[in-house]
Amino acid sequence: MQVIILCGGKGTRLREETENKPKPLVEVGGKPILWHIMKIYSHYGFNDFVLCLGYKGDMIKDYFVNHSSSESDFTFDSKTKECLSHGPNSIENWTITFANTGQETLTAARIKQVEKYITEDTFHVTYGDVIADIDISALVRQHNEVGTIGVMTGIHGRLKRETIKAKGSIITEFKQELEIDDIVNGGFMVFKKEFFTYLTKNCMLEETLSDLVKDRQLGLYYHGGFWENMNTYQEVEKLNKLCEAGTPPWYIWEKGKKMNCPTAEELEDT
Repeated sequence: MQVIILCGGKGTRLREETENKPKPLVEVGGKPILWHIMKIYSHYGFNDFVLCLGYKGDMIKDYFVNHSSSESDFTFDSKTKECLSHGPNSIENWTITFANTGQETLTAARIKQVEKYITEDTFHVTYGDVIADIDISALVRQHNEVGTIGVMTGIHGRLKRETIKAKGSIITEFKQELEIDDIVNGGFMVFKKEFFTYLTKNCMLEETLSDLVKDRQLGLYYHGGFWENMNTYQEVEKLNKLCEAGTPPWYIWEKGKKMNCPTAEELEDT
């Protein structure tokens, strides 16, 4: 299954970082937030990515094309354009499609533009600023069991995101208002290719998800573990503190290491 990641926004609420770089390249623990997201999917065997680029998208291309050579000694063959690394193998086993989807394009239209690159019947979609210790395999199983066009991850609401109401495993309401202890949009999603038929206008992804809800075609996967997004400089600092304190909770690819860091809630009290 391929993974579409929305990487085109300007990150205006994170202007301290995004003035000179795209939001997905803002670093957490010395690596771009986008790298962390891709590592989460890769841990579950999903290594084929489609990046929907927009604001400063060339910098994202440059990072993945050139970052491996900057991390170790290497030999470059100017005739064949091949690089031979002499250090530890830092190159991930990833296939990445870089899709220029426009500077001002809204999220639903960005996804529609990359339809031509999706070769399988189901695919993942996520945002370029959300990390979690989510079980992606369980999310896919839920999608298979529910049988809807799409399945969205829900988390317990503590921030202003779209509120989810569900009956069983089917989402029955999806709106902007946030109430105490509501379930909200957690960002990790799986869709059948029929989803592309809903993406017919230049609108936000959330509007298209509302259309799926009206047709009872959006299922719910609940994630009760660690989850954080990165919209503000304070949230960047919080995630970096988690990295400094030990192996952070979303490092599911290093499960053998002791998780000796504080929770995000504990950090909010410091």
